[in-house]
Amino acid sequence: MASEDQIQLFELAGAAQPDPSTETVDRARLLLDAKLPIPPGLYADMQDLRQHCSNCFRCELSQTRKQVVPGEGNPLADILIVGEGPGQTEDETGLPFVGRSGELLDKILASVNLTREKDVFICNVVKCRPPENRDPKPNEIAACNGYLREQIRLVDPKIILLTGKVAMATLLGIKQGITKVRGQWIEQEGRWYMPIFHPAYLLRNQSREKGSPKWLMWQDIQTVKAKLEEFSGRQA
Repeated sequence: MASEDQIQLFELAGAAQPDPSTETVDRARLLLDAKLPIPPGLYADMQDLRQHCSNCFRCELSQTRKQVVPGEGNPLADILIVGEGPGQTEDETGLPFVGRSGELLDKILASVNLTREKDVFICNVVKCRPPENRDPKPNEIAACNGYLREQIRLVDPKIILLTGKVAMATLLGIKQGITKVRGQWIEQEGRWYMPIFHPAYLLRNQSREKGSPKWLMWQDIQTVKAKLEEFSGRQA
């Protein structure tokens, strides 16, 4: 029969241990002061991040939001989709990419047999809605940046799709228009990034003719699926 010491040893060996460098971090202060960076390795898993982030007051967006929108999907997905910020419907539901934009995103994924529940994790650069759906301000992006970096670490995706200019500028530092770089693979630190059109932009451009935004999006999502199959070793 195993001794009590042996049982404790086995329990410790199987448990996820906290990052020693984050043990002294004052989590309550992090929620109130954007000058305090969110350290890498702070969160044990996505649920830990979600619970902490849901009480965040690091920037002025916390004063006007209805709900924090941390993210949704498979927290171990091979594909991470990063948007700009929650809109009105997202603010009301607490879920990213819902409403018409979300419906279109789901259709785009379904066109290559992908779903948000199984194959992707979806989040935004900022987790609270900017008033009037404006672009997030630099200080708001900076306040939320630690959450986004931690989400990338936790999901550990092979592919990151950047929907729109804000996501592209935040994670890649690219200031060009999305139309000039969409559909291109950019490799950084072992991950493959691709800027793509935001679904809201596609809703404003209904043409399906060759060369139109929707036609280009169809080419891009097929390229993404091919890259995913390349990683998994499956045949197209």
